[in-house]
Amino acid sequence: MSTPKVLVLGSGNFGSCLSDHLADAGSSVLLWSRSAEVVRSMNQEQKNVRYLKEHTFSSNITAIGPDFPSKDVISSVGVVLFAIPTQNLRGVLKEMHRMLDTESPPLLIFVNKGIEKGTQALTLEIIADECGSDIAKMSVFLSGPSFAKEIIKRQPTQVSVSSLSPEHAERAAAVFHQPWFRCYTNDDPIGVELCGAGKNVYAIAAGVAAGLGYENNARAGNLAELTRVGVAYGASPITFLSLAGIGDLFLTCSSEKSRNFTVGYRLGQGESLDDILTTLGSVAEGVESSMGYKMIIDRVGVEAPIANAVYRVLYEGAVIKGVVEDVLNLPRMVEHDLPPLGTSPVDDLLSRLKLTPIRR
Repeated sequence: MSTPKVLVLGSGNFGSCLSDHLADAGSSVLLWSRSAEVVRSMNQEQKNVRYLKEHTFSSNITAIGPDFPSKDVISSVGVVLFAIPTQNLRGVLKEMHRMLDTESPPLLIFVNKGIEKGTQALTLEIIADECGSDIAKMSVFLSGPSFAKEIIKRQPTQVSVSSLSPEHAERAAAVFHQPWFRCYTNDDPIGVELCGAGKNVYAIAAGVAAGLGYENNARAGNLAELTRVGVAYGASPITFLSLAGIGDLFLTCSSEKSRNFTVGYRLGQGESLDDILTTLGSVAEGVESSMGYKMIIDRVGVEAPIANAVYRVLYEGAVIKGVVEDVLNLPRMVEHDLPPLGTSPVDDLLSRLKLTPIRR
C-alpha cells in the first residue's frame, strides 16, 4: 500500500507527535497550526516552540497556517487527521465541510477525546450535524493508552481504531500501523468515544485522590462506573475491556504524565481550578467533558457517584473533602448493575444515520 499524503489539523502535543510518527512511517505530512510562531519554527528549525520542545521533527513535515487550509490543500491529501479539542471541533468541521469533495472525500480520522459542552454531543454526532450522515459513517476514531511524550520516542504503543465502516477502520489502521504503534480495529466507535471522554473525567478523580494523600487502592474504582454509563448509553460492554477502555483508563488514572490526572492532583492539593488551567500549558479535556458526561449520566439514569462528584467540584464549587466524604459514605451498591436492553441514545443516533441498531 502506498503511503498517503496527510493533513493534520492541530499542532498540540498529540497532533505534533502523530505528525512525526506518520512522517517517520513514510507519509508526507502537512501540519496546520493556528500559531504563526509554530509554523515558522517547524519549517525553519524542525521544532515546535510550544509542545514537545526538545524533539527535532521529521523533515517530511511541512507546517501551514495560521489561515485554515484551502480547498486545493484539502483536495490534495488522502487523509485528514483531526487533533483539536472537542470544544473547537464543530467550528472546524463547518469550515472543512464547505471544501470537501463529498463524492470522494479523504479518510477522516479523529483523535480528540471529549464531549461537547452544552449539547452532550459525541464527536460522531458533531460530524453528522456538520457534514451529514454519510461522512459520519465513514469517519474513524483512534483512541487508547497513548501518551504523546512516549509516542514521540517510539515507545511501543497500542491503540483501538474504530468506525461504523470496517473498510475505513482498516484503511486508517494501515496508515498508522508500525511495529512501535500497533493498531487494533473494532466496530463500536460510540463506545470508544465514551471511553475516551469518560476516562478523562475519572482521571481527574484519581488525581484528586492522590492529591489528598490516598494511595493506589483509591484510584481503582472507576471501571465499573465507566462501563455502567456506557452500556446504558448503548455501547458494547466488551469495548470497556479494550485498549480504548480499561487500557486508556488504567494509564490515565495511574500516571502523573496525564494532564487530567494533574488537574485533579493539584485540586486535591488545594489549588484553584482557574490557576491550574492557566498554568497547565495544554488542554485537559476532562474539565469541559465532565459537563457533557454529567448530562449523559442524567439522561440514561444510572448511578455514577464518582463522575457526579467531579462535576460538583468543577462546576458547583463543592468543597473537595466534603464531596469525597459523601462518596465514601454511600450505601452498598451492586457492582455490575448493567441496565436492561432497551431503546438507548445509541439507537437514536444510528437511526439518524440510517443504520440498524446492533444488539450486542
